[in-house]
Amino acid sequence: MNRLKEKKPHILVVGDLMCDHYLFGKVERISPEAPVQVVEVEKEKSLLGGAGNVINNLLSLGANVSVASVIGDDENGTWIKNRLQEKGIDLSLIIEEKGRYTSKKTRVISSNQQIVRFDKESKEDISKGSEEKILNNLKEKFDLILLSDYAKGVLSESFTRKLIFFANEKGIPVFVDPKGKDYEKYRGATLITPNKKEAIEATGIDIKNDDELQKAGIYLRDKFDIKNVIITLSENGMAIFDDKMTKIPTVAKEVYDVTGAGDTVLATLGYGVSCGMSLVEAAKLANYAAGVVVGKVGSATATLGEIEEYKKSLHKENSEEFIKSFDEINDIVKSLKQKNKKIVFTNGCFDILHLGHVKYLEASKKMGDVLIVGVNSNDSVKRLKGKDRPVNDQYDRAYILSALECVDYTVIFDEDTPYELIKIVQPDILVKGGDYRYKKVVGSDIAKEVRFVDFVEGKSTTSIIEKIGNTDDSNDK
Repeated sequence: MNRLKEKKPHILVVGDLMCDHYLFGKVERISPEAPVQVVEVEKEKSLLGGAGNVINNLLSLGANVSVASVIGDDENGTWIKNRLQEKGIDLSLIIEEKGRYTSKKTRVISSNQQIVRFDKESKEDISKGSEEKILNNLKEKFDLILLSDYAKGVLSESFTRKLIFFANEKGIPVFVDPKGKDYEKYRGATLITPNKKEAIEATGIDIKNDDELQKAGIYLRDKFDIKNVIITLSENGMAIFDDKMTKIPTVAKEVYDVTGAGDTVLATLGYGVSCGMSLVEAAKLANYAAGVVVGKVGSATATLGEIEEYKKSLHKENSEEFIKSFDEINDIVKSLKQKNKKIVFTNGCFDILHLGHVKYLEASKKMGDVLIVGVNSNDSVKRLKGKDRPVNDQYDRAYILSALECVDYTVIFDEDTPYELIKIVQPDILVKGGDYRYKKVVGSDIAKEVRFVDFVEGKSTTSIIEKIGNTDDSNDK
C-alpha cells in the first residue's frame, strides 16, 4: 500500500458519461390508483455515473485523471461538464453533439433497496466527426487508458478499434470493461473484465464449473488477441487468465448495492497496475475495493484508507500490513473519523509480550471501534529501561502486537513519550495502566477521555527477565 501512495499515475478514461440520479424515501402504503408502492421522497442526489463512476474511483484512489467522451447539448450534459470542472478535470476531450440525449438514470430507493429505475438517453453511435476530434487531440502520454463501455454509443466499433490501435502504437496499456456479445472491437486490448453473464454471452460457453470457466477465459484471450482476461464472478470473486487461470475469492462482508462495482474493479485494476503492481496484486486490491463499495448504497468509491481499514477488518493479511508510519496512520485516522468510528489509543514498550499485556489490550479494544497502539522504538526503550533493553527488536514487537485480534494498527515512535503521535491520532479514548491513575497522563489534553486498566498482578516483562536470569544461574551451578 505504501508504493501506491507514492505515485500519482495519469490515466485516461474513455466511455459513456451519465448522470446517476437517486430518489430516497420511505414506503408505508400502496397507491389507491394501482397496486404499486407509494414512495415518499425524503432526499435526492445526483452523481456522475457510467464512466463518471470510474473517474470518481480513480480520483478517490489518488490518480491524475483525463476524460474523453461525447455528451448531448442538453441540461444533463451541462451538469456533467460542471461536475467534471469541479473535480479539476480538463474538458478539451469532451465533445457535445446536437440532438443527442445525455444519459440519465433515475433510481428510486427505499430501505436500502432499489424499487424502480427509469432512463432517458441516446444509444446511437457517436459521429465520425466526434471520433476524429478526440483522436486528433490525444497527444499526451498516459500511463494507462481505461475504456468504460456502457453500450450508449461512445465506444462505437470504429472508435474503439482506433483507440486500441493508438494505445498499442504508444505502448500504453488499455483496459476494457466490455459490453455486448461481439468482442471483436476490443481486439488487441491489454485486459478485458467481463462479468460471468457477459462472458457466457460472448463465448457461448455456459459457465457452471471451473473447467468451463477456464475454457471461456482462454477463448476470449486467444480469439481476440487480448493479453489478459479477468472474469468477475460476483460472490465467488474473480478469475484471472494470463498464462494460467488464477482464482481470487470474494471479500465482501455486507452487500447493500452492487451498482457501479464493476467500475470500481476497472478503476482499481488500472490504478494498481499503473503504480507498478502485478495484475494479481492489482486484482486483489480491486477485490477489496469492491468489498468496500458494495457495502454502500448507490454508485460508490473506495479510498486507499477505506481499503486499508477493510483489509484489517477481514484479518486475512500479513501482520506487517498493519504496522504504520506517522503519515499512514494520519490518513487512516481521517478515514475512520469520517465514518464516526470511536478510536482508542494506548502505548508501551511491550518488550516480552505476556498475559498482562494481552488482557490490557483486549480491555482497551472493548472501549471503542479501533485500537491503535504506539510502540516505543529501540532507542526510546533504552532511554526508559536501560542499556540492556529492549530484549526484542521494535519491528518484532510491533509485528506481534499487530497479529493480535484486538489490535488494529501499531505505530513505532522514537520520542520518550507518544505525544506527537497522539496529536495525529486525536483519540476518543486514551488508555493507560492503573499505575497512572494519580499521575499526569501525556496526551490527556488531546484525547476526549482518559481511562485506566489495572494490570494483571505478577505479570511483567521485568519479572520474566529475572526468572530467565535465575534459570540461567541455576543451570551454571
